[in-house]
Amino acid sequence: MKEQHTEEQHLAMDKAHQPWYEAAFENTLWNTRFFVLLAVIFSMLGGIALFIVASVDVTHVVGMIWGNYFGASGHLQDFHERIVAELIGAIDLYLIAIVLFIFGFGLYELFISKIDVAERSAASKILEIHSLDELKDKLAKVIIMVLIVGFFKRAMNTTYSGPIEMLSLAGAILFLALAFYFMHKGDSHK
Repeated sequence: MKEQHTEEQHLAMDKAHQPWYEAAFENTLWNTRFFVLLAVIFSMLGGIALFIVASVDVTHVVGMIWGNYFGASGHLQDFHERIVAELIGAIDLYLIAIVLFIFGFGLYELFISKIDVAERSAASKILEIHSLDELKDKLAKVIIMVLIVGFFKRAMNTTYSGPIEMLSLAGAILFLALAFYFMHKGDSHK
């Protein structure tokens, strides 16, 4: 305790002997971290925009279902494939929106301040970021999910004309499953 107190006194004495221009430069340098707020604000705006677009897409799917089963137009050709493709596209947009939110929350907590409201919330553990590596890990996991959903969407819209193409699809699915398995296996060791 005494050792810590003397260390604090040494730091205070060093600050007292610091030239004014050095202190001004350090203050300016430290305050440039507030430029991170631009990335935070625009990440949040981008996430909100994607949530809105994805929700409109889902609303469009509901309208298609209503029109197909209860409307005068009758059953549409390739109806189920179109619905699934549009819903997968909406899920993709929701996941990208989540990436933007995690990125914005993480930058704010790392560079500006802890979010006091989040710490009092039970759901705060999802968005709690303590280091840049932790932010990268969380982002990587969601981005991998975006890629998996994107692959699924493209695989549904591809026509397969031979056994080699079907075998390639099966191999790609196997590799995705393995990547997903190892991603979660790494979580269990933490």
